[in-house]
Amino acid sequence: MVGIPGVGKTTLLSKIVEIIKKHGKSVHVVSFGTLMCDVAKKNGLHDRDELRKLPITEQQNLQKITAEKIAALTEQVIIIDTHVFINSPGGYYPGLPENVLKIIKPTNFVSISAKPEEIYNRRMKDDTRNRDKITVTNIKKELDIQAGMISACSVITGSPVKFINNREGKIDETAEKIINAVGV
Repeated sequence: MVGIPGVGKTTLLSKIVEIIKKHGKSVHVVSFGTLMCDVAKKNGLHDRDELRKLPITEQQNLQKITAEKIAALTEQVIIIDTHVFINSPGGYYPGLPENVLKIIKPTNFVSISAKPEEIYNRRMKDDTRNRDKITVTNIKKELDIQAGMISACSVITGSPVKFINNREGKIDETAEKIINAVGV
């Protein structure tokens, strides 16, 4: 499951896990960025938001190690919560490059979006992270980049991608759409 910051992935994931457990299946949600940060902290990184500023070769190594940890998980349903790109100093770097996709072997992709204005408002309320300043125009661009990158992931893996709009106040409806799309 991918989505730019502020689309509501975390809230959606909580609801999806609840539904999957009601179906009697084991489920594990793993945040790619959090796991990657845990690996990086062992090498001296202090802040998750520093990850995107690391040299690309270091990011690639951390992605590979993280993907290998995810591939070793054994639950019936594994949901990877991630961003499909990282806005790094060198440009938009893929969050799911081909080598990572080959390691984790995803069966489905879900791309979460929301109205740019809603995303902007959610980001402005989030004081838990050290985010770059953003405009609604930048958010629209990020949503376009997300759509292109996740489409490329779908082509590379042969796995379907479902585009979901997370409308304000429609969490139950949105979660059900995702569950139905991935066949859980």
